[in-house]
Amino acid sequence: MSVIYYMNTTFDFEKPIAELQTQIEKVKQVSEKTKVDMSATIRELEEKLEQTKIEVYKNMTGWQKVQMSRHPERPQTLDYINMICEDFIELHGDRTVKDDKAIVGGFASINGQSVMIIGHQKGKNTKERQYRNFGMANPEGYRKALRLMKMAEKFNKPVITLIDTMGAYPGLEAEERGQGEAIARNLLEMSVLKVPIICVIIGEGASGGALGIGVGDRVYMMENTWYSVISPESCSSILWRSWDHKERAAEALKLTADDMLANGLIDGIIPEPLGGAHQNPEEAASNLKNQLLSDLGILKTKDADTLVAERIDKFSKMGVVIEE
Repeated sequence: MSVIYYMNTTFDFEKPIAELQTQIEKVKQVSEKTKVDMSATIRELEEKLEQTKIEVYKNMTGWQKVQMSRHPERPQTLDYINMICEDFIELHGDRTVKDDKAIVGGFASINGQSVMIIGHQKGKNTKERQYRNFGMANPEGYRKALRLMKMAEKFNKPVITLIDTMGAYPGLEAEERGQGEAIARNLLEMSVLKVPIICVIIGEGASGGALGIGVGDRVYMMENTWYSVISPESCSSILWRSWDHKERAAEALKLTADDMLANGLIDGIIPEPLGGAHQNPEEAASNLKNQLLSDLGILKTKDADTLVAERIDKFSKMGVVIEE
């Protein structure tokens, strides 16, 4: 028997799916009210629904995947931590300014394997999003992340980062406290950290805000996420002085998981349930957990010098340089 997930939030490209779901619900209501057996009609509509889902979700454009990554019901860092970790001890503060709520982190265990897990947290409702600053970290957020990474190095524990941000907070006060320096410091320190690092983009991966916790031995993207130096809207506003060309910008930026893998910028794609991680968070979390455990098993066999050398070599090979 197929399971139908009814959508609370529907994007334009999902309307054919939503319409079929509505039809199925209406037929079921009529059947219950009139006591007429309409199981054949319902079965036919459900089959059509499944086929429509495959056609819609397997052929999404870059912009549609950007929309999917922003779905309000999509699992966030704390959701994944609760689903894949047996325990989690959150650690706070950068020991300099304050505790940045946009980044959460602490020790946890996955199948008995102790790890330091760090990630962006956007929030689920208006009040929580304001509390979390919409997942846009200030310098103290990146300094907190670095403090936790150095603690993991001290106790020889692997580091896992979950990336989901629209970018680092661009406010004047963030720049005054050294936003650029904080991100740059993380890039430097993560490149030579002497423990395994696995980075996963679980939603949005925008600019330096994402890269600030994105240097690792393995870098993955969930299937319906994006990773780029700039968002499609910002790119459109720079090139065309308007957000109206965001779909075109999304295609030009090559920001989807498939594009990033093809360009050799990530190590793999973690599959999601049909229709996105929010349709079945437990399945998405299981896929993530399996990938993490697989890589932890490989990486923990390597000594620190090998890890650092391979990590630096990995990132040094990215991009193409043409000498005149």
